[in-house]
Formats: sequence, C-alpha cells, structure tokens
Amino acid sequence: MDIEGLRTFVEVADAGGVTAAALRLGVSKSIVSRRLVRIETELGVQLLARTTRGAALTEAGITFRDHAARICAEYDIAMETILPAGELRGSFRIAAPLTFGPTHFASVIADMARLNPLLQVRSSYSDRFVDLIAEGFDCAIRIGHLSDSNLIAKKVGYTPAIYVATPEYIERHGAPENPEEFGNHDVVMHGTETWLAMDGDKLINLKPQGRFKADNAVALVAAVLAGVGVAGIPKELIIEHLDSGALVPVMKRYPPPNLGIYVVRPPGQHPERKVRVLTEMMIACCQNLCKAIMLRDAPRLDQRG
Repeated sequence: MDIEGLRTFVEVADAGGVTAAALRLGVSKSIVSRRLVRIETELGVQLLARTTRGAALTEAGITFRDHAARICAEYDIAMETILPAGELRGSFRIAAPLTFGPTHFASVIADMARLNPLLQVRSSYSDRFVDLIAEGFDCAIRIGHLSDSNLIAKKVGYTPAIYVATPEYIERHGAPENPEEFGNHDVVMHGTETWLAMDGDKLINLKPQGRFKADNAVALVAAVLAGVGVAGIPKELIIEHLDSGALVPVMKRYPPPNLGIYVVRPPGQHPERKVRVLTEMMIACCQNLCKAIMLRDAPRLDQRG
C-alpha cells in the first residue's frame, strides 16, 4: 500500500467525493478511483459507500481515515527531516485573498515552490471566507481584523488603511469628521461588517450604512471613485488616486487602525513545517512592504510639514 493511495483516501474522505478530492490533489478522477479500488482490494474491506452525491465513509472507513491521516503526516515529517537541507515535500494548499494576493503574495508562494521542487503547491485566490478545514487547506493568508474562531493565527505584518471619498461627493454631501456624522453617510462596503476607528489610543466601532456592497476591495475602489459613497480602503490600493486628488481623506481625526496580515491554520499542537516556512517568508515580504510604504509616504509627510 503506497503513501499516495493513503493520501488520496484521506482527501476523498475529507472532501466528501472523488471529484472534489481530484481537484484538491490536482489529478484526474480516474486516478483517484483507481487508487481507492487498490486500497480497498488490499484491505479486503469497503472504506467508502459511493452515492450519486459523492462518497460517504463506512464504519471501517471512519476508523481507517484517522490512522491514514496520521501515517501521511508522519511520512511527510520523516521525509522532510532526511532530505538535503530539509526540503519540503508533499501537497501544500494555500488560500490567499484576491486583494493583494496576486500582486503582493503570489511571488512569495512561487518562491516557496521554486526552493522546494518536491512540494506540490495549490494556491487559491478569493476574497470569500474560506473554510480551511472543510475545504482541505493547510493554511490561509488573511488581511483585516480577524473574528474569533478556532483557527490559529500568526500576524506577519500590516498595511495601513484610510477613509476616503471623492471631492465631488464631499461637495454634495460634506465630509464626515466624526463618528456621529459618519453614520449619516452612504458607505461602500463588503457586507454588514462593523468598521473600526481610532479615537486617540481608544478603538471605537462604527456602524456603516450603504446601498453598495462588493466582496472585493478593488470593486469598492471603483465605487468610491464613482462617487457612490465613503470607503475604508487599504492605502496601498489607492495611493495613485490620493496623489492625483481623485480621492481625499475623511475622518482624519478618527482614522482606521492598520489592517493586520495573518497566516492562519487549522488548530493543532504544532504547525507543519510547510506552514512555518511560509510564515517566515511572509514576515520578510511584509517587512519589505512596510518599508516601501514608509519610503513612499516620506516626501508627502515632508511637504505637509
């Protein structure tokens, strides 16, 4: 019984079907099916009950799944230990945001693959909330203020945010200067989220109201540029619009706190080495990002002084 067969069985068990497991593994459905048949033949028991909706674990499959998962994890750890320079191997699935992901984080993931030729990297870019456990991801890169969950998060950096509107919007509706005025303005937003603002050292909640919602920050930039309302946007996304005057800051006495950048993973006593390596590389990436932002902002601050 080979390790790829065990790994395939675990993926099918966790994904709930052959099709989803094939996508996770990056192989065809026929290969997944052959591996499953081979395992069940060798064991002489049925591990999965195939249905039109997918595959459900039998009683034997439930028992065998946990043992198989531990074997796969121990195998990966053992191989990483004996390989030259501790090379990483196996499958590594990463969820990253569509905002910042392709432009800022994709190069880190690509470098990780280049440095570890035995590592099979599967990265997915989306601004939707990804269920790491249900969808079989090893970790995710997330930006913002994390909600309470059972996931383990490591902060690797931050990016500044800013409240902005167009001069035309301000001319028509005025500029919100405090939380009370803010509540009377149209806001472009992701959903029904609570926004945060700094009152000196104190963190306060804002309750935005708006008729325009989008699940991607780039779409929100387009909406605020069209004059639909006020927006809270990562500064990195709109620096050119601030420089040109197309967007101007509002709520300057009550700015948003910096947005944290995190690597999050499912709960477990020790993170896999793959996750630790990505975390270290992300820390270096975010340090460079912060330095670039500070250097770019320095002339602007000097002019104001």
